[in-house]
Amino acid sequence: MAAAAAAAVGGQQPSQPELPASGLALDKAATAAHLKAALSRPDNRAGAEELQALLERVLSAERPLAAAASGEDAAAAGGGGGPGAAEEEALEWCKCLLAGGGGYDEFCAAVRAYDPAALCGLVWTANFVAYRCRTCGISPCMSLCAECFHQGDHTGHDFNMFRSQAGGACDCGDSNVMRESGFCKRHQIKSSSNIPCVPKDLLMMSEFVLPRFIFCLIQYLREGYNEPADGPSEKDLNKVLQLLEPQISFLEDLTKMGGAMRSVLTQVLTNQQNYKDLTSGLGENACVKKSHEKYLIALKSSGLTYPEDKLVYGVQEPSAGTSSLAVQGFVGATGTLGQVDSSDEDDQDGSQGLGKRKRVKLSSGTKDQSIMDVLKHKSFLEELLFWTIKYEFPQKMVTFLLNMLPDQEYKVAFTKTFVQHYAFIMKTLKKSHESDTMSNRIVHISVQLFSNEELARQVTEECQLLDIMVTVLLYMMESCLIKSELQDEENSLHVVVNCGEALLKNNTYWPLVSDFINILSHQSVAKRFLEDHGLLVTWMNFVSFFQGMNLNKRELNEHVEFESQTYYAAFAAELEACAQPMWGLLSHCKVRETQEYTRNVVRYCLEALQDWFDAINFVDEPAPNQVTFHLPLHRYYAMFLSKAVKCQELDLDSVLPDQEMLMKLMIHPLQIQASLAEIHSNMWVRNGLQIKGQAMTYVQSHFCNSMIDPDIYLLQVCASRLDPDYFISSVFERFKVVDLLTMASQHQNTVLDAEHERSMLEGALTFLVILLSLRLHLGMSDDEILRAEMVAQLCMNDRTHSSLLDLIPENPNPKSGIIPGSYSFESVLSAVADFKAPVFEPGGSMQQGMYTPKAEVWDQEFDPVMVILRTVYRRDVQSAMDRYTAFLKQSGKFPGNPWPPYKKRTSLHPSYKGLMRLLHCKTLHIVLFTLLYKILMDHQNLSEHVLCMVLYLIELGLENSAEEESDEEASVGGPERCHDSWFPGSNLVSNMRHFINYVRVRVPETAPEVKRDSPASTSSDNLGSLQNSGTAQVFSLVAERRKKFQEIINRSSSEANQVVRPKTSSKWSAPGSAPQLTTAILEIKESILSLLIKLHHKLSGKQNSYYPPWLDDIEILIQPEIPKYSHGDGITAVERILLKAASQSRMNKRIIEEICRKVTPPVPPKKVTAAEKKTLDKEERRQKARERQQKLLAEFASRQKSFMETAMDVDSPENDIPMEITTAEPQVSEAVYDCVICGQSGPSSEDRPTGLVVLLQASSVLGQCRDNVEPKKLPITEEEQIYPWDTCAAVHDVRLSLLQRYFKDSSCLLAVSIGWEGGVYVQTCGHTLHIDCHKSYMESLRNDQVLQGFSVDKGEFTCPLCRQFANSVLPCYPGSNVENNPWQRPSNKSIQDLIKEVEELQGRPGAFPVSISSETNLSKEMESVMKDIKNTTQKKYRDYSKTPGSPDNDFLFMYSVARTNLELELIHRGGNLCSGGASTAGKRSCLNQLFHVLALHMRLYSIDSEYNPWRKLTQLEEMNPQLGYEEQQPEVPILYHDVTSLLLIQILMMPQPLRKDHFTCIVKVLFTLLYTQALAALSVKCSEEDRSAWKHAGALKKSTCDAEKSYEVLLSFVISELFKGKLYHEEGTQECAMVNPIAWSPESMEKYLQDFCLPFLRITSLLQHHLFGEDLPSCQEEEEFSVLASCLGLLPTFYQTEHPFISASCLDWPVPAFDIITQWCFEIKSFTERHAEQGKALLIQESKWKLPHLLQLPENYNTIFQYYHRKTCSVCTKVPKDPAVCLVCGTFVCLKGLCCKQQSYCECVLHSQNCGAGTGIFLLINASVIIIIRGHRFCLWGSVYLDAHGEEDRDLRRGKPLYICKERYKVLEQQWISHTFDHINKRWGPHYNGL
Repeated sequence: MAAAAAAAVGGQQPSQPELPASGLALDKAATAAHLKAALSRPDNRAGAEELQALLERVLSAERPLAAAASGEDAAAAGGGGGPGAAEEEALEWCKCLLAGGGGYDEFCAAVRAYDPAALCGLVWTANFVAYRCRTCGISPCMSLCAECFHQGDHTGHDFNMFRSQAGGACDCGDSNVMRESGFCKRHQIKSSSNIPCVPKDLLMMSEFVLPRFIFCLIQYLREGYNEPADGPSEKDLNKVLQLLEPQISFLEDLTKMGGAMRSVLTQVLTNQQNYKDLTSGLGENACVKKSHEKYLIALKSSGLTYPEDKLVYGVQEPSAGTSSLAVQGFVGATGTLGQVDSSDEDDQDGSQGLGKRKRVKLSSGTKDQSIMDVLKHKSFLEELLFWTIKYEFPQKMVTFLLNMLPDQEYKVAFTKTFVQHYAFIMKTLKKSHESDTMSNRIVHISVQLFSNEELARQVTEECQLLDIMVTVLLYMMESCLIKSELQDEENSLHVVVNCGEALLKNNTYWPLVSDFINILSHQSVAKRFLEDHGLLVTWMNFVSFFQGMNLNKRELNEHVEFESQTYYAAFAAELEACAQPMWGLLSHCKVRETQEYTRNVVRYCLEALQDWFDAINFVDEPAPNQVTFHLPLHRYYAMFLSKAVKCQELDLDSVLPDQEMLMKLMIHPLQIQASLAEIHSNMWVRNGLQIKGQAMTYVQSHFCNSMIDPDIYLLQVCASRLDPDYFISSVFERFKVVDLLTMASQHQNTVLDAEHERSMLEGALTFLVILLSLRLHLGMSDDEILRAEMVAQLCMNDRTHSSLLDLIPENPNPKSGIIPGSYSFESVLSAVADFKAPVFEPGGSMQQGMYTPKAEVWDQEFDPVMVILRTVYRRDVQSAMDRYTAFLKQSGKFPGNPWPPYKKRTSLHPSYKGLMRLLHCKTLHIVLFTLLYKILMDHQNLSEHVLCMVLYLIELGLENSAEEESDEEASVGGPERCHDSWFPGSNLVSNMRHFINYVRVRVPETAPEVKRDSPASTSSDNLGSLQNSGTAQVFSLVAERRKKFQEIINRSSSEANQVVRPKTSSKWSAPGSAPQLTTAILEIKESILSLLIKLHHKLSGKQNSYYPPWLDDIEILIQPEIPKYSHGDGITAVERILLKAASQSRMNKRIIEEICRKVTPPVPPKKVTAAEKKTLDKEERRQKARERQQKLLAEFASRQKSFMETAMDVDSPENDIPMEITTAEPQVSEAVYDCVICGQSGPSSEDRPTGLVVLLQASSVLGQCRDNVEPKKLPITEEEQIYPWDTCAAVHDVRLSLLQRYFKDSSCLLAVSIGWEGGVYVQTCGHTLHIDCHKSYMESLRNDQVLQGFSVDKGEFTCPLCRQFANSVLPCYPGSNVENNPWQRPSNKSIQDLIKEVEELQGRPGAFPVSISSETNLSKEMESVMKDIKNTTQKKYRDYSKTPGSPDNDFLFMYSVARTNLELELIHRGGNLCSGGASTAGKRSCLNQLFHVLALHMRLYSIDSEYNPWRKLTQLEEMNPQLGYEEQQPEVPILYHDVTSLLLIQILMMPQPLRKDHFTCIVKVLFTLLYTQALAALSVKCSEEDRSAWKHAGALKKSTCDAEKSYEVLLSFVISELFKGKLYHEEGTQECAMVNPIAWSPESMEKYLQDFCLPFLRITSLLQHHLFGEDLPSCQEEEEFSVLASCLGLLPTFYQTEHPFISASCLDWPVPAFDIITQWCFEIKSFTERHAEQGKALLIQESKWKLPHLLQLPENYNTIFQYYHRKTCSVCTKVPKDPAVCLVCGTFVCLKGLCCKQQSYCECVLHSQNCGAGTGIFLLINASVIIIIRGHRFCLWGSVYLDAHGEEDRDLRRGKPLYICKERYKVLEQQWISHTFDHINKRWGPHYNGL
């Protein structure tokens, strides 16, 4: 048969399209077996041919796939079966053939047995939960699947869990990527040795079948791809891929069979011969030919050439790059790369003139051409990858290609193929519509390949990986270049990237850059890069595309119309494309041996900078009102310089350029610093918010060390090498404050408005201070830097651990060694900060764990300079200063208002010593002198901040002064200098004492100085003035700078005749006629020292306040104890400076003493012009107004706070000042209420009733009580499940349904209470309002559209006074609230009389002060509130009757509302009344009002007097033995009644207000019933022997006098009475075993009886407390019974408590005890004769419920997460996207899951209604947060799991281990039990049933 079948196959015509005959299909297995046998023979040619023929048939590509894909009627084309059938058939054949006739599954198992792989290699896609352990990882990209992670040992490691963004693969077992110590148990063993060799015949068929199968797949891919004009649409591609799904899945399954199968696949995929034979298209098979043509077309359309056809197309074919350029509208960009001519498209629009100038010259044209445009496929793998890219990386294909990676041979081949296709990937990515998805898939692949150093090195050497990457990046960016407008707009030749392009906006370049950064992290690769000059040139070219991008031009006239948001793209691009590769390279330049690399980079960087300066035509002046924050070339240069000096011991001067270049280098970074000051001075407001955004991003923690830090460092280097006078004058000129620096009191500023002057001057001085005192790159070690950064951040605010990690600028390159969270971070943190554990505030706002600076940090390390440098928001600087001030006040170090402290700096690295020359140059000294003088003379626009900076600079100068040096000789030889006449030398120490007599100034004619006569004689003072002072000093900064510039240029230029181009004046003069300037000469006669001393007087407000300290103690000068760190204000700063000056030079000391001796006359009062006076007054007035406002605000805040404390505090009863509702004085007959809306107070009346603001909510908290103390645990394994049948709600349900089975329905509904589930709880904030006021208030809310968060249509509102959430108003009953004190007129009536009265009162329906017939406002309101109460809960929680809508239902519901509220209050008090007192719950309680409303409605249903249980309790009836049997269903026997329910029924049936003695009477009567129930229950619980013993013992005492009060007698009587029924019978042996026989002692019996009665006594006492306003006594737990009994009047007051207390003594029988007991027991008798079991069950009422609790959660969050995040939903059996679990009952639900929706309610909302009657508490598994659903609203509550640093991790973003925070969980539980979610949580929103 087999042979025949095979022959049939061979004989069929190849062109025939139908499938082989069905007979053949029947027996695939036999055919396969036959072929396998044939192939196993030594001469297997025939077998091979036979197999080929069969495969050709089965796998023929002439399948209607193309038709199906192109959308024709697929079924018709497929010959009826549709395309799917044929595919399946082919797959079946393949499986059969592979298995060689055996079963496919057995075959799989057999192959798996030979799996030698020691790698895990599990591939996952996006959103998979994986782990990363930094301790074990060698590569930063290392990741592990959960299984390998949990099976390895990572205790104490730095690991985290993360959700994969792009997908990944498990690295377990790969020692290239991670340390072996971290491998899991499965992959630790190197297993290749002990796995047997694969038998040859096992995989023999695979080697034949698979090449055909893969070729078939490739043909499908070729067929399916149609190249339409605009790129194939998503839809077409997806269609093809769907059809191929089974084939690719089949391949994927093969890879999972392990190493043996993978090596076969590798052979197939990489074998070049196979590929050539099958695909060359040279054979006669038409189908193959056609597919080959399609393949060539696809290649061509991708802009790629197939090398053989070079002549046909090639040179003429424009590359993809250019065609896309034309589309993008930037015509004439640099054409195709290399030496190909620009294509025609460029020339059509040559007007740009850019196409002609090729700026990008790559090292060799031909090579790059081949990188970009040539692809030749030699194997299946290569073409498969080509199609994978073409189809934009379908997930299935990616997974298949990655699953193969554990095979080493494949890994190398695949990496090479990937690199070969790199340019093509880039082109496809650029065109893709779904670039995000595609980027993720690319990185998913490349990160697996390039993280491995060995592999990366190999590919770099063999495939020119670096060349390819750099070229591809360059090529990619070239498509979006525009002309730069920086500096010289018309003639600029520089091009920059356009940040508005999609390429940059959408970060499309990200995958390529990330690969580049990844390979540069390998040392061997980075070294090749740094050695290759050509590459460095190309790379600098690439970086220069970003130099000067996103240029901002200051808007001077109107506000910019459209604020562009491209700036973020620019910052991201510079960080990712420039800075991160730079950090990668820097990490390999750490040692001396790498000096050469640094020299290379610096050299090419300088060349690129020089080109850039030429391209933008830059000479010496930057263009005004322009700034770009992007200078990557400057920053590369700066960072490599820093590295060279710090790590490589290079001589700085050897890598610095000449002076002229330094001057150019300094300009742009300085421009940025000046612009920052301008932006903060609001000079750029017309540019919109985005410019502020740029200024912030520039200093923000992720960017600062790649942006502002290198800029400042570069300026420091320039300052240390350039002429200091030139540098200082440049700074002031850039900051536009030159005109301000004049001695005159008025000046004219041509470039700045007056209102900006002050902040710009502050900016300039602050910049100088930062420049001179920052040491980040000038000598600090890494640990010192980390410490300084951390201190700065902590001083601004307390921080959480994660925000600190985020705020400390990390070195962006992960391999740099400074990993946040590394050892050094933690140790520094513990050294500088204290941990504040999370605390709770009563309002429920949750704190996180915070770190706060230690005291010694404030004392010695607080550094304002660092704080200013690092603040994104200016307010943080203020915040740091405030905290510092608070510390000094608290520790008593300084009482006043301190100035920023002066801090000694780390010493400078010798290379940068020149920086300090800035402090010793005349220009700076003149500026300081001028500013001191102006401050002393109170000129306008100067602030304390300016003075602070001036003193800081003077102090810095004194700290860093060289030893006394005479500067006079230096100035002799040089040309005449401008400032020689001011100061003799350049040393600050000597210049300080130099007196300046006259100064010539230019002033407006209106200035006061002009009026003065010029001085008659200009003789100098005889004090230390060394020069002839015949001339007055002139000072012009600008002139000085020009002159210096000229000198430098002349010195550096070879031709002396070089002329500086004349400066075109860019200064615009203010509009309007400016006053003319004239020259005036001022008499000054001061030196810096004398100014300082006068300043001291001015600051202290006293004359002669300064007294030189050394006059008393000369020691001070010899070794001045100047601390490293000094606190204090301006006065102390001046004293410090004078002391330092005196100690550094004897001359200074003498002069200071002399100045102090001359008694200084007071500073002359300044002549103030009227205009100035006006502005001064205005300032003062403003200041005063500001202070007043502050005061008012503070007062208001404290008022508000105290109000909030009284009104809002829900959780802490201690500090509560209750709002009294009830007035305690019994004299007041009418209760008076205040309306919080209209403010009037008065009684509540019929016509205008007052009401209490209440919140009604359904609650199932009571139903969650259980009878065991241990709270249930949340299930975390399949075995643990929670069953709800031991909850209070379940037990009550069972009881009610049992009663309803055997007794009359209407009577059952009076025997129990409902509301354990879905009971209505009423709570109030205690405020009252008129009901008509409330209605108008609601109207106004309805019209107010703004208020969201609650629904006015549902009657919700917030209390107008305390803003507490509410939804109804409970009317207050008119009349007195507390009846005149009942104890004052004790009623002496006997209990029998009282019983009669009670009965009569209950029988009178009209006993109301208000008759129901007359509809008053009050009764209407009572009805409406009753409706509200009913509507609060769902129907199923109200209707328990068998006849729906029966009045008994309403009756039951109403008294149950009272029961629910009493029971809940008991729970809030902790389950007992031992604490006594009127707790807040009492004062805020609305039970009194609620009772009136309920009573009013209960009286509508009068109980038929025959059924009134009161009769049965208080009267003996003649017993009619027949009675029980006649009726169909008897009444519920009185012993089965719930006594507490009876109590509420009796009281609510009485007319209100109730008299105290009636209440006591009802309680006494009910207690007798309760006690009898207790005895009956006890008798059922005990064993047969006990019963008979008690029966006899009690019978003996029956005749004693107080037999009715002896429990023994009563018990024995009950037993004997119940014996008559069959209650105790049919107790076989099994019963005794079940009720474990406890030995009952008299004590234990007494305890049982008391415990049985206690719940009733508690509820009754609470009720009495609310109705009659009496306080509850407090007591010990053991005496609770007796105290409550006497409080209720059950105990006679004269009762002695010497002998042990007996509960029976409380009994007060209204009728003879034994008779009534007989009567009660008789009712049971008739029932138990028929149903003994049920009879017994009903007698034992479980009354001891423990307090309700939420489920107990495990310590570690991971246990919950691992179990639930993969758990399938019980409804739809899928794993939910957002799983959640209910914390009340443990049910697993899908949040927002559409699968589980029922009638438009999603599962969480539905569950909250079923489980909590509208309140649900859910833990969201994937986010670790808790969400609360309350009715139609929901809120995020927060998390009860915190990490080791006390922080939440919402959405598990950080993935650190989380631990339960017991306090938080307690708070959550407390809010649940007390029903205060609505009040405490603020952010509520509607959920529209969608959760």
